[in-house]
Amino acid sequence: MTPELHNSRFLRAARREPVDSTPVWIMRQAGRYLPEYRRVRDKVSFLELCKRPELAAEVTLTAQAALGVDAAILFADLLPILEPMGFQLEYSAGDGPRIHNPVRTADDLSRLRECDLDQLGFVYETVRLVRKDLPAGIPLLGFAGAPFTLASYAIEGRGSRDFARTKRVMYACPELWAALMGRLADSIVGYLERQIEAGCQAVQIFDSWAGCLSPTDYRNYALPYSKRVFERLPPHVPAIHFLTGNPALVELQREAGGSIIGLDWRVDLRDAWSRLGHDVAVQGNLDPVVLQADLATLKTQTQAVMDGAGRRPGHIFNLGHGVLPETDPEQVKTLVKLVHDMGAARS
Repeated sequence: MTPELHNSRFLRAARREPVDSTPVWIMRQAGRYLPEYRRVRDKVSFLELCKRPELAAEVTLTAQAALGVDAAILFADLLPILEPMGFQLEYSAGDGPRIHNPVRTADDLSRLRECDLDQLGFVYETVRLVRKDLPAGIPLLGFAGAPFTLASYAIEGRGSRDFARTKRVMYACPELWAALMGRLADSIVGYLERQIEAGCQAVQIFDSWAGCLSPTDYRNYALPYSKRVFERLPPHVPAIHFLTGNPALVELQREAGGSIIGLDWRVDLRDAWSRLGHDVAVQGNLDPVVLQADLATLKTQTQAVMDGAGRRPGHIFNLGHGVLPETDPEQVKTLVKLVHDMGAARS
């Protein structure tokens, strides 16, 4: 790693070292709210954009440059890792991702293959292209879905509000559940290792749906598999563990692993960091809707997050989830400047 990357704001904060200002990046950094993204997306389907490295690299790079954030995050999606396992994945306008052969029985599982990570070469090539053209001191984040979130898609066949099918398999078919979750965990580790080898300096694991679980169910059915992932990742690479939708899981989230704990907006940052322990870095956690408010509200809400972090090293500013498509990109740029100005005043 170059000295510029090693001493970047993001990586210093990830190691809980002093920084000249609070680092900030934005989940769903390259998205429909950005005109630079829309110009590319209007020409190709979402899945084609993910699978064409030159285009995925372009939207990754233009988002970082347009916003002035302290890290780029690879443009990709959570679900293409399922295709090399034999899942039939489709993205349809207005309906989101669909899996046409979900896993709900042992016979369904037996038809799946071991994940051929070579089939995801378009992701690794995107990493190489982005790393080549990113500014020297800007880290690149790779990412993957967590085992529970990927299993939920694999079982439900699409997004869900109650995850009833997922929980029925979880409760009634423990051997099927363990086999699916174990296979997903192993695939995620290999996938992230390939991203790191290609040029990512850190990774984020998204557990977008685990908030539907009670603490007991999370401990029994999700935590062991997330922990399996985090324990097998290279220890020198910062790993962000982002879980959304359930503040009651904060302590278990840390137990599952990650050197940086990503918090959504439903939890007070100061309280959550105290519950986690101050020997771990935290990321978050502005409500994405605040970006659609007036400037005074944006300043007040940003200041509240910064006050929650205090002067303690190890805070990476982010939204509590992805930026919404209706957001004015100028508001996002304003947020980045606010965080940098407020952070510099604290250093």
